Amino acid sequence: MKDLLAVYYDIHVDDSVMLDGKECFKNNEYYYFTILADNREVIQMEQAALAYYLTEQNIRQTAIPIPNVHGEWFSNYQDDYYMVLRFQLRQEREQMSHGMLLGKFHKMGSMYRYEPQEISSYGQWKELWINKLTAYESNIVKSAKENSSQFDRFMMDILPYIIGISENAIQYVQESEQDNRFHEGDQGTISFRRYNDNMIKPVLWFDDLVYDHPARDIAEYIRYKLLDDGEKASNEAAAFVHQYQSVQPLSVFSWRLLYARLLFPIHLFDQIERCYSYQNIEQSYREMAEILEQQTIYERRLANFFEIAGVDYESLQIPVLHWL
Repeated sequence: MKDLLAVYYDIHVDDSVMLDGKECFKNNEYYYFTILADNREVIQMEQAALAYYLTEQNIRQTAIPIPNVHGEWFSNYQDDYYMVLRFQLRQEREQMSHGMLLGKFHKMGSMYRYEPQEISSYGQWKELWINKLTAYESNIVKSAKENSSQFDRFMMDILPYIIGISENAIQYVQESEQDNRFHEGDQGTISFRRYNDNMIKPVLWFDDLVYDHPARDIAEYIRYKLLDDGEKASNEAAAFVHQYQSVQPLSVFSWRLLYARLLFPIHLFDQIERCYSYQNIEQSYREMAEILEQQTIYERRLANFFEIAGVDYESLQIPVLHWL
């Protein structure tokens, strides 16, 4: 990639370094990273617009795409199209807590003037979840018909469970959309595809950015805390929510969306996608079986979610699923 940077961007770099699991190149105070366009040009340009907005708000560690010497965003190199990202590492130590950082980020992101079209999920969870469930159900059944591996048999065995909990979440979010107990904190905002401590990492990658309700990121942070088998994780989830609310209080509507998203088994769908991409059937079976074991812990904790978060769901008339 050094040749790509030199020829198309007039950027000359030396050795590469690994940052956040990605190979990057350094030139003076800037780091550079290349990504494939991958027929996602419209999506990537919407993400680029969000990234530039973040840099204008002084979030300097945001990786932004830069044009090449011809003023083009995409460079044709060895029969593929690439984008080059430039960023500076976060230098100062953040004084705010993790939850407060995300709350501040969401507040700032809600002031972005233009809702994207391709990367926005705001107000669309029900339809997107129905489409996801339908597609995965079809693919699992199709694979089982074409193969007779232990993994495919296992997937057919757990498919009714996945369908059941997904339908519960879809029904819950549909009912929640009728709840009008919302406020200005429920506006759409810049968020992340799968929030994973992004606010405290040294780089914000532009291709992680999406546009959605703030509950998306809070739920994804809490999801992996609930999957963690330890009391410390529950305490961290509760502290995170408390910190967030000191900056951006959650409405009853937000709590309901947050709970709905935790009900929907996004982590199982993500794992299924990874497993079908593996060449090793045994690895697919092993990893899927492991996350199903974790699911027992997850459901037990989700049953006590509002207690963990310190929310009196009964007085607020927030419905919960009693089968958990």
